Amino acid sequence: MSVIDRLVRRPLLARVIGTVVAGVALGLSWEPYGWWPLAFVAVSALTLLVRDARPRRAFGLGYLFAVVALVLSLGWIRVLGWPIAAALICFESLFLALLTMGLSTIQRRSRWWPLWAACLWTLCEFVYSRFPFGGFGWTRLAYGAVDGPLAGWFPVVGTAGVSFLVALSAQGLAWLVLRWTGALPHPRTSGRQRLRSVAPVAVGLVGLQMAGGALQFTDPVVGASEQGTVRVAIVQGNVPGKGIEAMGRMRAVTDNHLAETRRLAERVRAGEVPQPDFVLWPENSTDIDPTVDPVTEATVQAAVEAIGVPIFVGAVTNGPGQNERQTTGMWWDPVQGPTATYHKRNLVPFGEWIPFRDQLLPVIPMLELVGRQGVPGTDPGVLQVRLGDGRQLAVGDLICFELAYDSTVNDVITHGAQVVVVQSNNATYGGTGQIEQQFAITRARAMETRREISVATTNSVSGHIDRHGRVTERTVEFTAASSVVTMPLRQGSTVAVLLGRWIDLGVSLAGLGALLVAVLNPWIGRARRRGDWSVGPMREPSVSATTEME
Repeated sequence: MSVIDRLVRRPLLARVIGTVVAGVALGLSWEPYGWWPLAFVAVSALTLLVRDARPRRAFGLGYLFAVVALVLSLGWIRVLGWPIAAALICFESLFLALLTMGLSTIQRRSRWWPLWAACLWTLCEFVYSRFPFGGFGWTRLAYGAVDGPLAGWFPVVGTAGVSFLVALSAQGLAWLVLRWTGALPHPRTSGRQRLRSVAPVAVGLVGLQMAGGALQFTDPVVGASEQGTVRVAIVQGNVPGKGIEAMGRMRAVTDNHLAETRRLAERVRAGEVPQPDFVLWPENSTDIDPTVDPVTEATVQAAVEAIGVPIFVGAVTNGPGQNERQTTGMWWDPVQGPTATYHKRNLVPFGEWIPFRDQLLPVIPMLELVGRQGVPGTDPGVLQVRLGDGRQLAVGDLICFELAYDSTVNDVITHGAQVVVVQSNNATYGGTGQIEQQFAITRARAMETRREISVATTNSVSGHIDRHGRVTERTVEFTAASSVVTMPLRQGSTVAVLLGRWIDLGVSLAGLGALLVAVLNPWIGRARRRGDWSVGPMREPSVSATTEME
Protein backbone atom coordinates (compact mmCIF):
# COMPACT_ATOMS: atom_id res chain seq x y z
CA MET A 1 0.00 0.00 0.00
CA SER A 2 1.43 3.40 -1.00
CA VAL A 3 2.08 6.32 1.30
CA ILE A 4 -0.82 8.28 -0.21
CA ASP A 5 -3.21 5.34 0.08
CA ARG A 6 -2.26 4.92 3.74
CA LEU A 7 -2.76 8.64 4.27
CA VAL A 8 -6.24 8.78 2.78
CA ARG A 9 -7.32 5.77 4.82
CA ARG A 10 -6.50 7.40 8.14
CA PRO A 11 -9.31 8.46 10.44
CA LEU A 12 -11.70 11.17 9.34
CA LEU A 13 -10.15 13.68 11.75
CA ALA A 14 -6.86 13.63 9.87
CA ARG A 15 -8.66 14.26 6.60
CA VAL A 16 -10.67 17.10 8.13
CA ILE A 17 -7.50 18.76 9.39
CA GLY A 18 -5.95 18.45 5.93
CA THR A 19 -9.05 19.98 4.37
CA VAL A 20 -8.94 22.95 6.73
CA VAL A 21 -5.27 23.53 5.93
CA ALA A 22 -6.01 23.34 2.20
CA GLY A 23 -8.87 25.84 2.62
CA VAL A 24 -6.57 28.23 4.45
CA ALA A 25 -4.05 27.91 1.63
CA LEU A 26 -6.62 28.79 -1.02
CA GLY A 27 -7.87 31.77 0.99
CA LEU A 28 -4.33 33.08 1.36
CA SER A 29 -3.69 32.79 -2.39
CA TRP A 30 -6.01 35.75 -3.07
CA GLU A 31 -5.48 39.34 -2.06
CA PRO A 32 -4.99 40.98 0.37
CA TYR A 33 -2.48 38.19 1.12
CA GLY A 34 -1.47 37.42 -2.45
CA TRP A 35 0.46 34.18 -1.79
CA TRP A 36 -0.36 32.89 -5.27
CA PRO A 37 1.69 29.62 -5.16
CA LEU A 38 -0.65 28.36 -2.44
CA ALA A 39 -3.47 28.03 -4.99
CA PHE A 40 -1.62 25.10 -6.59
CA VAL A 41 -1.05 23.54 -3.17
CA ALA A 42 -4.68 23.99 -2.12
CA VAL A 43 -6.28 22.59 -5.27
CA SER A 44 -3.85 19.65 -5.36
CA ALA A 45 -4.42 18.86 -1.70
CA LEU A 46 -8.21 18.88 -2.09
CA THR A 47 -7.93 16.44 -4.99
CA LEU A 48 -5.76 14.07 -2.96
CA LEU A 49 -7.94 14.31 0.14
CA VAL A 50 -11.11 13.25 -1.67
CA ARG A 51 -9.51 10.72 -4.00
CA ASP A 52 -11.38 7.70 -2.60
CA ALA A 53 -14.20 9.55 -0.80
CA ARG A 54 -17.80 8.58 -1.34
CA PRO A 55 -20.12 11.35 -2.56
CA ARG A 56 -21.51 12.35 0.84
CA ARG A 57 -18.07 12.59 2.43
CA ALA A 58 -16.65 14.43 -0.59
CA PHE A 59 -19.48 16.95 -0.35
CA GLY A 60 -18.81 17.53 3.34
CA LEU A 61 -15.07 17.93 2.90
CA GLY A 62 -15.59 20.25 -0.06
CA TYR A 63 -18.01 22.37 1.91
CA LEU A 64 -15.58 22.66 4.81
CA PHE A 65 -12.77 23.54 2.38
CA ALA A 66 -14.91 26.26 0.79
CA VAL A 67 -16.12 27.79 4.05
CA VAL A 68 -12.57 28.12 5.35
CA ALA A 69 -11.30 29.62 2.10
CA LEU A 70 -14.21 32.05 1.75
CA VAL A 71 -14.10 33.21 5.36
CA LEU A 72 -10.55 34.36 4.65
CA SER A 73 -11.31 35.87 1.23
CA LEU A 74 -14.86 37.22 1.67
CA GLY A 75 -14.82 38.02 5.37
CA TRP A 76 -14.96 41.73 4.48
CA ILE A 77 -18.70 41.36 3.85
CA ARG A 78 -19.08 41.44 7.63
CA VAL A 79 -19.26 45.23 7.43
CA LEU A 80 -22.80 44.75 6.10
CA GLY A 81 -23.59 42.57 9.09
CA TRP A 82 -22.44 39.14 10.18
CA PRO A 83 -25.73 37.47 9.17
CA ILE A 84 -25.28 38.68 5.57
CA ALA A 85 -21.65 37.53 5.47
CA ALA A 86 -22.53 34.13 6.91
CA ALA A 87 -25.41 33.65 4.48
CA LEU A 88 -23.30 34.51 1.43
CA ILE A 89 -20.34 32.35 2.46
CA CYS A 90 -22.54 29.38 3.34
CA PHE A 91 -24.39 29.64 0.04
CA GLU A 92 -21.33 30.13 -2.17
CA SER A 93 -19.65 27.17 -0.48
CA LEU A 94 -22.30 24.89 -1.97
CA PHE A 95 -20.75 25.33 -5.42
CA LEU A 96 -17.33 24.13 -4.30
CA ALA A 97 -18.89 21.29 -2.33
CA LEU A 98 -20.63 20.03 -5.48
CA LEU A 99 -17.37 20.49 -7.38
CA THR A 100 -15.58 18.30 -4.84
CA MET A 101 -18.12 15.51 -5.36
CA GLY A 102 -17.28 15.71 -9.06
CA LEU A 103 -13.53 15.63 -8.35
CA SER A 104 -13.92 12.46 -6.31
CA THR A 105 -16.05 10.75 -8.96
CA ILE A 106 -13.91 11.73 -11.93
CA GLN A 107 -10.71 10.50 -10.25
CA ARG A 108 -12.10 7.04 -9.66
CA ARG A 109 -13.58 6.56 -13.10
CA SER A 110 -11.51 8.35 -15.72
CA ARG A 111 -7.99 7.71 -16.93
CA TRP A 112 -7.66 11.39 -17.90
CA TRP A 113 -8.96 12.76 -14.62
CA PRO A 114 -6.37 15.60 -14.24
CA LEU A 115 -7.68 17.22 -17.43
CA TRP A 116 -11.35 16.68 -16.61
CA ALA A 117 -10.90 17.82 -13.01
CA ALA A 118 -9.46 21.12 -14.28
CA CYS A 119 -12.46 21.45 -16.59
CA LEU A 120 -14.75 20.91 -13.60
CA TRP A 121 -13.12 23.85 -11.78
CA THR A 122 -13.88 26.01 -14.82
CA LEU A 123 -17.45 24.70 -14.90
CA CYS A 124 -17.86 25.58 -11.22
CA GLU A 125 -16.65 29.14 -11.82
CA PHE A 126 -18.85 29.40 -14.92
CA VAL A 127 -21.93 28.59 -12.85
CA TYR A 128 -21.31 30.65 -9.71
CA SER A 129 -20.24 33.67 -11.79
CA ARG A 130 -23.72 33.74 -13.35
CA PHE A 131 -26.21 32.19 -10.93
CA PRO A 132 -28.21 33.12 -9.00
CA PHE A 133 -29.09 36.80 -9.46
CA GLY A 134 -26.25 37.35 -11.93
CA GLY A 135 -23.70 35.42 -9.89
CA PHE A 136 -20.84 36.35 -7.60
CA GLY A 137 -17.61 35.59 -9.43
CA TRP A 138 -15.32 37.42 -7.02
CA THR A 139 -13.14 34.47 -6.00
CA ARG A 140 -11.91 32.86 -9.21
CA LEU A 141 -8.56 31.09 -9.34
CA ALA A 142 -7.39 33.49 -12.05
CA TYR A 143 -7.60 36.53 -9.78
CA GLY A 144 -4.95 35.04 -7.50
CA ALA A 145 -2.63 34.52 -10.48
CA VAL A 146 -1.98 38.16 -11.43
CA ASP A 147 1.53 38.07 -9.96
CA GLY A 148 2.32 34.51 -10.99
CA PRO A 149 3.87 33.11 -14.19
CA LEU A 150 0.48 32.13 -15.64
CA ALA A 151 -0.54 35.81 -15.84
CA GLY A 152 0.96 35.99 -19.32
CA TRP A 153 -1.90 33.81 -20.56
CA PHE A 154 -4.60 36.41 -19.75
CA PRO A 155 -4.66 38.09 -23.21
CA VAL A 156 -4.66 34.68 -24.92
CA VAL A 157 -7.21 32.59 -23.01
CA GLY A 158 -8.93 35.14 -20.77
CA THR A 159 -9.87 34.95 -17.11
CA ALA A 160 -11.70 31.62 -17.45
CA GLY A 161 -8.75 30.16 -19.34
CA VAL A 162 -6.26 31.23 -16.69
CA SER A 163 -8.44 29.65 -13.99
CA PHE A 164 -8.39 26.46 -16.04
CA LEU A 165 -4.59 26.58 -16.34
CA VAL A 166 -4.19 27.10 -12.58
CA ALA A 167 -6.47 24.12 -11.93
CA LEU A 168 -4.74 22.02 -14.59
CA SER A 169 -1.32 22.75 -13.08
CA ALA A 170 -2.62 21.78 -9.65
CA GLN A 171 -4.20 18.56 -10.93
CA GLY A 172 -0.96 17.72 -12.72
CA LEU A 173 0.87 18.23 -9.44
CA ALA A 174 -1.56 15.88 -7.70
CA TRP A 175 -1.02 13.27 -10.43
CA LEU A 176 2.76 13.54 -10.02
CA VAL A 177 2.44 12.94 -6.29
CA LEU A 178 0.24 9.90 -6.83
CA ARG A 179 2.43 8.41 -9.53
CA TRP A 180 5.71 9.07 -7.70
CA THR A 181 4.43 7.52 -4.47
CA GLY A 182 3.01 4.49 -6.25
CA ALA A 183 -0.63 5.29 -5.54
CA LEU A 184 -1.25 5.01 -9.28
CA PRO A 185 -0.25 1.53 -10.45
CA HIS A 186 2.58 1.34 -12.93
CA PRO A 187 4.68 -1.63 -14.09
CA ARG A 188 7.92 0.30 -13.58
CA THR A 189 8.69 0.47 -9.88
CA SER A 190 12.36 1.48 -9.55
CA GLY A 191 13.27 5.06 -8.77
CA ARG A 192 14.76 5.64 -12.22
CA GLN A 193 11.81 4.09 -14.00
CA ARG A 194 9.40 6.10 -11.88
CA LEU A 195 11.28 9.28 -12.71
CA ARG A 196 10.99 8.52 -16.40
CA SER A 197 7.25 7.99 -16.06
CA VAL A 198 6.64 11.35 -14.38
CA ALA A 199 9.16 13.41 -16.35
CA PRO A 200 6.92 14.26 -19.36
CA VAL A 201 4.15 15.62 -17.11
CA ALA A 202 6.62 17.54 -14.94
CA VAL A 203 8.25 19.08 -18.01
CA GLY A 204 4.83 19.97 -19.40
CA LEU A 205 3.85 21.78 -16.20
CA VAL A 206 7.11 23.70 -16.09
CA GLY A 207 6.71 24.55 -19.78
CA LEU A 208 3.21 25.91 -19.13
CA GLN A 209 4.57 28.28 -16.48
CA MET A 210 7.52 29.33 -18.66
CA ALA A 211 5.23 30.02 -21.61
CA GLY A 212 3.14 32.26 -19.38
CA GLY A 213 6.23 34.19 -18.39
CA ALA A 214 7.24 34.59 -22.03
CA LEU A 215 3.76 35.81 -22.97
CA GLN A 216 3.68 38.40 -20.19
CA PHE A 217 4.96 41.22 -22.36
CA THR A 218 3.53 40.20 -25.71
CA ASP A 219 0.47 41.85 -27.22
CA PRO A 220 -1.79 39.36 -29.04
CA VAL A 221 -4.17 42.07 -30.28
CA VAL A 222 -6.23 41.76 -33.46
CA GLY A 223 -6.60 45.03 -35.35
CA ALA A 224 -4.26 46.92 -33.04
CA SER A 225 -3.71 50.64 -33.63
CA GLU A 226 -2.78 53.67 -31.54
CA GLN A 227 -4.30 57.07 -32.28
CA GLY A 228 -2.60 59.60 -30.03
CA THR A 229 -3.01 60.10 -26.31
CA VAL A 230 -5.33 61.72 -23.80
CA ARG A 231 -4.52 63.08 -20.33
CA VAL A 232 -6.86 61.91 -17.58
CA ALA A 233 -7.07 63.47 -14.11
CA ILE A 234 -7.98 60.94 -11.41
CA VAL A 235 -9.72 62.49 -8.40
CA GLN A 236 -10.24 60.72 -5.08
CA GLY A 237 -12.17 63.17 -2.92
CA ASN A 238 -12.41 61.10 0.29
CA VAL A 239 -15.58 60.62 2.34
CA PRO A 240 -16.58 61.22 5.94
CA GLY A 241 -16.76 58.16 8.17
CA LYS A 242 -15.83 54.52 7.64
CA GLY A 243 -17.68 51.29 7.07
CA ILE A 244 -21.37 51.13 6.29
CA GLU A 245 -21.98 54.74 7.33
CA ALA A 246 -19.24 56.08 5.04
CA MET A 247 -21.62 57.44 2.39
CA GLY A 248 -24.18 58.76 4.82
CA ARG A 249 -23.49 62.48 4.27
CA MET A 250 -24.16 62.76 0.57
CA ARG A 251 -23.50 66.46 -0.01
CA ALA A 252 -20.25 66.23 1.96
CA VAL A 253 -18.97 63.59 -0.47
CA THR A 254 -19.68 65.77 -3.51
CA ASP A 255 -18.20 68.80 -1.76
CA ASN A 256 -15.02 66.82 -1.06
CA HIS A 257 -14.65 65.98 -4.75
CA LEU A 258 -15.22 69.63 -5.66
CA ALA A 259 -12.52 70.65 -3.15
CA GLU A 260 -9.98 68.13 -4.49
CA THR A 261 -10.74 69.17 -8.08
CA ARG A 262 -10.06 72.80 -7.14
CA ARG A 263 -6.76 71.77 -5.55
CA LEU A 264 -5.90 69.94 -8.75
CA ALA A 265 -6.74 73.07 -10.78
CA GLU A 266 -4.38 75.10 -8.60
CA ARG A 267 -1.59 72.59 -9.22
CA VAL A 268 -2.27 72.80 -12.98
CA ARG A 269 -2.01 76.60 -12.90
CA ALA A 270 1.20 76.33 -10.89
CA GLY A 271 2.67 74.02 -13.53
CA GLU A 272 3.03 71.10 -11.11
CA VAL A 273 0.89 68.77 -13.26
CA PRO A 274 -0.20 69.05 -16.91
CA GLN A 275 -3.64 70.27 -17.92
CA PRO A 276 -5.90 67.21 -18.25
CA ASP A 277 -8.25 66.57 -21.14
CA PHE A 278 -10.92 65.33 -18.76
CA VAL A 279 -11.37 64.53 -15.08
CA LEU A 280 -12.49 61.17 -13.70
CA TRP A 281 -14.68 61.20 -10.60
CA PRO A 282 -15.61 57.91 -8.88
CA GLU A 283 -18.89 56.07 -8.58
CA ASN A 284 -21.18 57.76 -6.04
CA SER A 285 -19.22 60.99 -6.12
CA THR A 286 -22.76 62.31 -5.87
CA ASP A 287 -25.62 60.23 -4.49
CA ILE A 288 -28.06 62.98 -5.44
CA ASP A 289 -29.16 63.28 -9.06
CA PRO A 290 -27.46 66.45 -10.34
CA THR A 291 -29.95 66.76 -13.20
CA VAL A 292 -32.86 67.37 -10.79
CA ASP A 293 -31.22 68.82 -7.67
CA PRO A 294 -30.09 72.46 -8.13
CA VAL A 295 -27.54 72.38 -5.29
CA THR A 296 -25.77 69.28 -6.63
CA GLU A 297 -25.90 70.65 -10.16
CA ALA A 298 -24.23 73.86 -8.98
CA THR A 299 -21.54 71.87 -7.14
CA VAL A 300 -20.64 69.81 -10.20
CA GLN A 301 -20.71 72.85 -12.46
CA ALA A 302 -18.39 74.70 -10.08
CA ALA A 303 -15.89 71.82 -10.31
CA VAL A 304 -16.08 71.78 -14.12
CA GLU A 305 -15.50 75.54 -14.30
CA ALA A 306 -12.59 75.32 -11.86
CA ILE A 307 -10.69 72.77 -13.95
CA GLY A 308 -11.95 73.97 -17.34
CA VAL A 309 -12.47 70.50 -18.89
CA PRO A 310 -15.24 67.89 -18.84
CA ILE A 311 -15.71 65.77 -15.72
CA PHE A 312 -16.85 62.17 -15.91
CA VAL A 313 -19.13 62.16 -12.85
CA GLY A 314 -20.28 59.06 -10.95
CA ALA A 315 -23.85 59.78 -9.93
CA VAL A 316 -26.97 58.10 -8.60
CA THR A 317 -29.81 59.16 -10.89
CA ASN A 318 -33.55 58.92 -10.38
CA GLY A 319 -35.81 56.49 -12.23
CA PRO A 320 -36.65 55.04 -14.60
CA GLY A 321 -39.69 54.25 -12.44
CA GLN A 322 -41.03 55.52 -9.15
CA ASN A 323 -38.83 54.63 -6.15
CA GLU A 324 -36.13 53.39 -8.50
CA ARG A 325 -32.57 54.52 -9.14
CA GLN A 326 -29.63 53.89 -11.44
CA THR A 327 -25.89 54.05 -10.89
CA THR A 328 -24.65 56.28 -13.67
CA GLY A 329 -21.50 57.52 -15.33
CA MET A 330 -22.30 61.03 -16.57
CA TRP A 331 -20.15 63.10 -18.96
CA TRP A 332 -20.42 66.74 -17.83
CA ASP A 333 -19.29 69.31 -20.38
CA PRO A 334 -18.25 72.79 -19.12
CA VAL A 335 -20.69 74.49 -21.50
CA GLN A 336 -23.43 72.01 -22.30
CA GLY A 337 -23.67 70.14 -19.02
CA PRO A 338 -24.47 66.39 -19.18
CA THR A 339 -24.07 65.14 -22.75
CA ALA A 340 -23.68 61.34 -22.39
CA THR A 341 -24.53 58.75 -19.76
CA TYR A 342 -23.90 55.10 -19.00
CA HIS A 343 -26.00 53.10 -16.53
CA LYS A 344 -24.33 50.32 -14.58
CA ARG A 345 -25.39 46.91 -15.90
CA ASN A 346 -24.25 44.52 -13.13
CA LEU A 347 -25.72 45.48 -9.78
CA VAL A 348 -24.81 43.98 -6.41
CA PRO A 349 -27.65 41.74 -5.16
CA PHE A 350 -28.90 42.91 -1.77
CA GLY A 351 -26.51 45.86 -2.04
CA GLU A 352 -27.93 47.84 -4.97
CA TRP A 353 -31.11 45.88 -5.62
CA ILE A 354 -33.20 43.36 -3.70
CA PRO A 355 -34.40 40.18 -5.42
CA PHE A 356 -38.01 39.36 -4.44
CA ARG A 357 -38.17 42.77 -2.82
CA ASP A 358 -41.90 42.79 -2.03
CA GLN A 359 -41.68 39.39 -0.35
CA LEU A 360 -38.43 39.92 1.56
CA LEU A 361 -38.81 43.44 2.96
CA PRO A 362 -41.60 42.52 5.39
CA VAL A 363 -39.53 39.56 6.61
CA ILE A 364 -36.09 41.24 6.73
CA PRO A 365 -36.60 44.95 7.60
CA MET A 366 -32.81 45.48 7.56
CA LEU A 367 -32.98 45.40 3.75
CA GLU A 368 -34.57 48.85 3.87
CA LEU A 369 -30.99 50.14 4.20
CA VAL A 370 -30.48 49.29 0.53
CA GLY A 371 -32.78 52.18 -0.35
CA ARG A 372 -34.56 52.55 -3.65
CA GLN A 373 -34.54 49.61 -5.99
CA GLY A 374 -31.59 49.71 -8.39
CA VAL A 375 -32.36 49.20 -12.06
CA PRO A 376 -29.58 47.90 -14.36
CA GLY A 377 -28.67 49.53 -17.63
CA THR A 378 -28.85 47.61 -20.88
CA ASP A 379 -26.22 49.18 -23.16
CA PRO A 380 -22.45 48.53 -23.20
CA GLY A 381 -20.36 51.05 -21.27
CA VAL A 382 -18.98 53.05 -24.19
CA LEU A 383 -19.70 56.79 -24.38
CA GLN A 384 -19.08 58.90 -27.47
CA VAL A 385 -17.98 62.27 -26.10
CA ARG A 386 -16.21 65.46 -27.17
CA LEU A 387 -13.14 66.88 -25.45
CA GLY A 388 -12.51 70.56 -24.92
CA ASP A 389 -10.16 70.72 -27.92
CA GLY A 390 -12.90 69.36 -30.19
CA ARG A 391 -11.61 65.78 -30.45
CA GLN A 392 -14.12 62.94 -30.38
CA LEU A 393 -13.39 60.21 -27.84
CA ALA A 394 -14.88 56.78 -27.11
CA VAL A 395 -14.64 56.27 -23.33
CA GLY A 396 -15.14 52.76 -21.95
CA ASP A 397 -16.62 52.76 -18.46
CA LEU A 398 -16.70 49.91 -15.93
CA ILE A 399 -18.42 50.65 -12.64
CA CYS A 400 -17.07 48.76 -9.62
CA PHE A 401 -18.76 45.31 -9.37
CA GLU A 402 -18.86 45.06 -13.18
CA LEU A 403 -15.16 44.17 -13.19
CA ALA A 404 -16.10 40.64 -12.18
CA TYR A 405 -18.17 40.03 -15.34
CA ASP A 406 -16.30 38.85 -18.42
CA SER A 407 -19.02 39.79 -20.92
CA THR A 408 -19.41 43.32 -19.56
CA VAL A 409 -15.66 43.94 -19.74
CA ASN A 410 -15.37 42.48 -23.22
CA ASP A 411 -18.32 44.52 -24.51
CA VAL A 412 -16.45 47.72 -23.65
CA ILE A 413 -13.58 46.68 -25.90
CA THR A 414 -15.57 45.21 -28.78
CA HIS A 415 -17.79 48.30 -28.93
CA GLY A 416 -14.83 50.53 -29.70
CA ALA A 417 -13.59 52.08 -26.45
CA GLN A 418 -10.33 53.97 -26.99
CA VAL A 419 -9.62 54.39 -23.26
CA VAL A 420 -10.92 52.37 -20.33
CA VAL A 421 -11.74 53.81 -16.91
CA VAL A 422 -13.17 52.36 -13.70
CA GLN A 423 -15.46 54.33 -11.41
CA SER A 424 -15.76 52.71 -8.01
CA ASN A 425 -17.13 53.33 -4.56
CA ASN A 426 -15.87 50.80 -2.05
CA ALA A 427 -15.83 53.23 0.87
CA THR A 428 -18.09 50.84 2.76
CA TYR A 429 -15.28 48.28 2.73
CA GLY A 430 -12.43 50.59 3.63
CA GLY A 431 -9.72 48.88 5.63
CA THR A 432 -10.78 45.38 4.51
CA GLY A 433 -9.44 42.89 1.98
CA GLN A 434 -12.07 43.90 -0.58
CA ILE A 435 -10.00 46.88 -1.64
CA GLU A 436 -6.95 44.88 -2.69
CA GLN A 437 -9.08 42.14 -4.22
CA GLN A 438 -10.83 44.59 -6.52
CA PHE A 439 -7.54 46.19 -7.51
CA ALA A 440 -6.17 42.74 -8.38
CA ILE A 441 -9.24 42.04 -10.52
CA THR A 442 -8.67 45.37 -12.28
CA ARG A 443 -5.07 44.37 -12.98
CA ALA A 444 -6.31 41.08 -14.43
CA ARG A 445 -8.66 42.98 -16.74
CA ALA A 446 -5.83 45.23 -17.91
CA MET A 447 -3.76 42.17 -18.78
CA GLU A 448 -6.70 40.42 -20.44
CA THR A 449 -7.68 43.36 -22.66
CA ARG A 450 -4.15 44.77 -23.05
CA ARG A 451 -5.53 48.21 -22.22
CA GLU A 452 -4.40 50.80 -19.71
CA ILE A 453 -7.00 51.39 -16.98
CA SER A 454 -7.46 54.47 -14.81
CA VAL A 455 -9.34 53.93 -11.55
CA ALA A 456 -11.10 56.54 -9.43
CA THR A 457 -12.56 55.57 -6.05
CA THR A 458 -14.18 57.67 -3.37
CA ASN A 459 -11.60 56.96 -0.67
CA SER A 460 -10.00 53.58 -1.28
CA VAL A 461 -7.31 52.79 -3.85
CA SER A 462 -7.36 54.91 -6.99
CA GLY A 463 -4.63 54.82 -9.58
CA HIS A 464 -3.44 53.78 -13.00
CA ILE A 465 -2.54 50.33 -14.35
CA ASP A 466 -0.66 49.76 -17.58
CA ARG A 467 -1.73 47.19 -20.16
CA HIS A 468 0.56 44.53 -18.71
CA GLY A 469 -0.98 44.85 -15.26
CA ARG A 470 1.75 46.96 -13.68
CA VAL A 471 0.62 49.66 -11.25
CA THR A 472 2.06 53.06 -12.19
CA GLU A 473 -0.04 55.29 -9.92
CA ARG A 474 -1.66 54.38 -6.62
CA THR A 475 -3.28 56.38 -3.81
CA VAL A 476 -3.57 55.68 -0.10
CA GLU A 477 -6.87 54.81 1.55
CA PHE A 478 -8.84 57.40 3.54
CA THR A 479 -7.13 60.36 1.89
CA ALA A 480 -7.99 62.96 -0.71
CA ALA A 481 -5.68 62.78 -3.71
CA SER A 482 -5.46 63.51 -7.42
CA SER A 483 -3.07 62.88 -10.29
CA VAL A 484 -2.87 63.28 -14.07
CA VAL A 485 -1.91 60.31 -16.24
CA THR A 486 -1.42 59.94 -19.98
CA MET A 487 -3.40 57.19 -21.68
CA PRO A 488 -2.87 56.02 -25.28
CA LEU A 489 -5.94 55.89 -27.51
CA ARG A 490 -6.09 52.27 -28.61
CA GLN A 491 -8.15 50.12 -30.95
CA GLY A 492 -8.22 46.36 -31.36
CA SER A 493 -9.21 43.32 -29.29
CA THR A 494 -7.05 40.62 -27.76
CA VAL A 495 -7.57 36.98 -28.61
CA ALA A 496 -9.03 36.56 -25.12
CA VAL A 497 -11.65 39.26 -25.69
CA LEU A 498 -12.67 37.74 -29.03
CA LEU A 499 -12.63 34.08 -28.00
CA GLY A 500 -12.75 34.11 -24.20
CA ARG A 501 -16.45 33.38 -23.88
CA TRP A 502 -16.11 30.37 -26.20
CA ILE A 503 -13.11 29.08 -24.26
CA ASP A 504 -15.11 29.42 -21.05
CA LEU A 505 -18.16 27.67 -22.49
CA GLY A 506 -16.18 24.97 -24.29
CA VAL A 507 -14.05 23.98 -21.29
CA SER A 508 -17.12 24.03 -19.02
CA LEU A 509 -19.09 21.79 -21.37
CA ALA A 510 -16.12 19.42 -21.61
CA GLY A 511 -16.07 19.16 -17.81
CA LEU A 512 -19.82 18.56 -17.68
CA GLY A 513 -19.60 15.90 -20.38
CA ALA A 514 -16.72 14.11 -18.68
CA LEU A 515 -18.61 14.10 -15.38
CA LEU A 516 -21.73 12.66 -16.99
CA VAL A 517 -19.68 9.90 -18.61
CA ALA A 518 -18.01 9.14 -15.29
CA VAL A 519 -21.35 8.97 -13.47
CA LEU A 520 -22.92 6.72 -16.12
CA ASN A 521 -19.84 4.54 -16.59
CA PRO A 522 -20.78 1.85 -14.01
CA TRP A 523 -24.26 1.44 -15.50
CA ILE A 524 -22.84 1.25 -19.03
CA GLY A 525 -20.20 -1.26 -17.96
CA ARG A 526 -22.75 -3.47 -16.25
CA ALA A 527 -25.05 -3.37 -19.27
CA ARG A 528 -22.22 -4.38 -21.59
CA ARG A 529 -21.22 -7.30 -19.41
CA ARG A 530 -24.78 -8.58 -19.23
CA GLY A 531 -25.65 -7.71 -22.80
CA ASP A 532 -28.49 -5.73 -21.28
CA TRP A 533 -28.64 -1.95 -21.73
CA SER A 534 -31.32 -1.39 -19.10
CA VAL A 535 -30.28 1.21 -16.54
CA GLY A 536 -30.78 0.57 -12.86
CA PRO A 537 -29.20 1.22 -9.48
CA MET A 538 -25.74 -0.12 -8.89
CA ARG A 539 -23.40 -0.08 -5.95
CA GLU A 540 -20.26 2.02 -6.22
CA PRO A 541 -17.21 0.00 -7.38
CA SER A 542 -14.75 -0.87 -4.66
CA VAL A 543 -11.61 1.20 -4.22
CA SER A 544 -9.37 -1.63 -5.44
CA ALA A 545 -11.49 -2.08 -8.56
CA THR A 546 -11.56 1.59 -9.38
CA THR A 547 -7.84 1.88 -8.81
CA GLU A 548 -7.30 -0.60 -11.61
CA MET A 549 -9.27 1.70 -13.91
CA GLU A 550 -6.74 4.44 -13.36
